[in-house]
Amino acid sequence: MYRMMIILVMLIGGILVSTVYTQEGTRLLEYGDIVMNSKQEAMKKAKVKLVVFPHWFHRIRYKCKACHPKLFVMERGANDIDMDKIMRGEYCGRCHNGIVAWEPLYCDRCHIYEPPGER
Repeated sequence: MYRMMIILVMLIGGILVSTVYTQEGTRLLEYGDIVMNSKQEAMKKAKVKLVVFPHWFHRIRYKCKACHPKLFVMERGANDIDMDKIMRGEYCGRCHNGIVAWEPLYCDRCHIYEPPGER
């Protein structure tokens, strides 16, 4: 059975970026997206979806050294990221502070992934 998809296409800095949504409004993963699931049980308990970090979306705008290794260690599970640290300006909060980028007050911008079988 086919599902209707909504494709949002934007021209950002001369690069065409697309995001695909299901008819229900669920954002699908795309190339370069990273599902941050090291705290999956805690997020499930808090009743929030897993975080998807759109790596390629960020990489289009910034060089690797903007984040690595100063903010993020390039090793799976090496970064103990949580909302308290983000709100204090660590990790994602370094830029997502309301000045450089939107502040981390909009849960549904990052907490968007539900593993198959949990929908």
